[in-house]
Amino acid sequence: MTDFPILSALTFLPLLGALIILLFVRDGEGNKTSEKVAQQIALWTSLATLALSVQMLRQFDPSNTGFQLMERFVWIPSFNIAYIKGIDGISVWFVMISTILTPICILSAIGGVKKRVKEFMIAMLVLETMMVGMFTALDFVLFYLFFEGVLIPMYLIIGVWGGEKRTYAAYKFFLYTFLGSVLMLVAIFAMAIHMGTTDMTAMMGGKFPPQMAAWLWLAFFASFAVKTPMWPFHTWLPYAHVEAPTAGSVILAGVLLKMGGYGFIRIGIQMLPEASKHFAPLVIALSLIAIVYTSLVALAQTDMKKLIAYSSVAHMGYVTLGIFSFTEQGFDGAMFVMLSHTFVAAALFLCVGVVYDRLHTREISRYGGMASNMPRYALVFMIFMLASVGLPGTSGFVGEFLSMQGAFLANSWYALVAATGMVLGAAYMLWLYRRLFYGPLVKDDVRAMPDLNAREIAMFAPLLIIVLWMGIHPDTFRHVYAPTLEKALSAFQSHVQGG
Repeated sequence: MTDFPILSALTFLPLLGALIILLFVRDGEGNKTSEKVAQQIALWTSLATLALSVQMLRQFDPSNTGFQLMERFVWIPSFNIAYIKGIDGISVWFVMISTILTPICILSAIGGVKKRVKEFMIAMLVLETMMVGMFTALDFVLFYLFFEGVLIPMYLIIGVWGGEKRTYAAYKFFLYTFLGSVLMLVAIFAMAIHMGTTDMTAMMGGKFPPQMAAWLWLAFFASFAVKTPMWPFHTWLPYAHVEAPTAGSVILAGVLLKMGGYGFIRIGIQMLPEASKHFAPLVIALSLIAIVYTSLVALAQTDMKKLIAYSSVAHMGYVTLGIFSFTEQGFDGAMFVMLSHTFVAAALFLCVGVVYDRLHTREISRYGGMASNMPRYALVFMIFMLASVGLPGTSGFVGEFLSMQGAFLANSWYALVAATGMVLGAAYMLWLYRRLFYGPLVKDDVRAMPDLNAREIAMFAPLLIIVLWMGIHPDTFRHVYAPTLEKALSAFQSHVQGG
């Protein structure tokens, strides 16, 4: 237990900023002064939250594989429900990516969001509260409230500030994720009744009858497979990405897709190990299909956002493949892919947003030859594109290599099929880059587009540093989560062998 509740402060500081904007910033569409004040409050609130999360990381001890910075008090005594928060090596990085991406998204929205600016900033800060709250919750009721709470601001971000088909995209996003989560709620009730508590740490040491565990696992799978998203539950994602504003796409790819991978590790592996082992062939089969199929679909796209959205499904396939290979390298690779994909996919969506703000189209055929008039932009895009295809020296290489190694140790055929996705990934990303930046610069409107400005450079600079640092010094990130993952894998193997 700690004297200062740093995790609660991290969770609710963005909500406090949202309340300040709501109560003290005057309404009025087109009121530039009010819009600027709302933007500044949101940006400084998110930066303060980031600073607090850095302090959290400094206090975290990687050698301690248990939960740290714990906060606990009885919330609803009659139902034995407590307010419990804590972090371990798995969740600490997910908190960090949430707090790193939020100010970058707000910075991108300062130039990209033109209507209802005050409300957009409130939605972004509420979304940050929900994300941090979910990754730090250690009581199932608290976890579910934050897990579902993410849907509301993201639904509004897509539905209010999205493109022409934003209503359809928002409804599809909400229905897919909500229906999966209803089954998860039923499973949580069943587990709480069986264990007599909603404490997630107690669940990790619990034992469930085999048939009950199988049904529980399937209920959680319905929710996490949609969030990841796994094939064939991925169809909401391209619509959500295409219609969402740039900041929405960044958070969606960078953080929300990781909720599924986090859930598979935290609940599937740590609470339902035997069921996870039993259903592993199903997950691996779906992962391999996703890697190959969505890579082929990406090759056929003419919209930049759709191409990157389908590539996200393929990359998350490596995550579930690594987790359910049940090897140390697979676990390590899955975690590293999630972290790498957070920053690479976020950066690629920001890259799309840069040219969309200038030309208001995402059609690849409308561009060409941009290396001539936008050399800084071409360089930035190239680095993140190469990281996406796994070039050595970038973050993408480390995670995919470890994930493939884990798959190979489990079954060499898994690695062979997954390697096909890496080849296809290089094909569609290089094809995209060639179409955008090479060839003659013949379109007058493309020729007139200015290169990156100071605000955009400020958005990309931290992402560039992180992606290159992860590729050159991966142990900076690995040493934080590796001991906890090793403990989780060891406990999993003990449960399965004991069963």
